[in-house]
Amino acid sequence: MLILTTPTFDRARKKFPKNQTIALDKAVRAIAKNPQTGETKKGDLKGVYVYKFKVLDKEYLLAYLIPTKSEIKLLTVGTHENFYRDIKK
Repeated sequence: MLILTTPTFDRARKKFPKNQTIALDKAVRAIAKNPQTGETKKGDLKGVYVYKFKVLDKEYLLAYLIPTKSEIKLLTVGTHENFYRDIKK
């Protein structure tokens, strides 16, 4: 499985503290094992999947696309606040 990242995802990943990047890596591995594990969005975000995971007490969302059967494109990661608004941009 080929995992591609966007510049937006790379910037968000750099802001994560070391202990939280471990949880993010686990979430990416879970998506790589089963790409359909995330929730499919509708409307403006049709085709976007969102995988939710917890780090300490916060819930984070990881948005991704599945362009082909052998590729996953990670869009962004963050908390729920303004998350969907930022994806639409």
